[in-house]
Amino acid sequence: MDRPLTAAELFDAVGHGYEDAFGRPPTVDAAVRLLLERLPDSARVLDIGSGTGRPVAGDLAAAGHRVMGVDVSAEMVAIAREQVPDADFVHADIREWDSAAGSWDAVCAFFPFLQMTRADTIKVLGDIARWLKPGGLLVLITIPMDVENLEVPFLGHTVRITSFAAPDLLRHVEQAGLDVVETDSSVFSPDREGQPDEEHLLVVATRKG
Repeated sequence: MDRPLTAAELFDAVGHGYEDAFGRPPTVDAAVRLLLERLPDSARVLDIGSGTGRPVAGDLAAAGHRVMGVDVSAEMVAIAREQVPDADFVHADIREWDSAAGSWDAVCAFFPFLQMTRADTIKVLGDIARWLKPGGLLVLITIPMDVENLEVPFLGHTVRITSFAAPDLLRHVEQAGLDVVETDSSVFSPDREGQPDEEHLLVVATRKG
């Protein structure tokens, strides 16, 4: 296998190919519908790992919400700015980025934790709890697995994946200061030969207080 790529290297290399292969996974569509149903008008939404901007930032911005995407890949940020001009996109590592406490109605985190260490994931969950308004929503999607630094092929590249088994992830979400209010699980088949089926876990949580 080739040298495992960092998240920035991977998504700089993949670019539009990510959207071509993964499109609109049903769990992501469900998460976006949930947000559209529950958000107040003109909500401030932070999209962590915003990728190409589609479908998440695009759908939320089209509904009149104020969306900021943060992504570690400069290439993804450039694509998102072109595809979703009504949202703002920042090239930054969310582990080093910060925002004012209580400033977001919702935070989306669709798969960004898979290439973080477990310690970084726990730290960012705490940051998210601080950034959310009281009662604000965290909508998180991940691939639940009890693995650390597992090397796997991904769209023609090699990456290292770290994740939590579902019960452990839910415990860390709660310990960050969030109440888990809903979960759902489904299996997704990427539209790319050789890319295996994935379990997608959707977690909806609200900031306590």
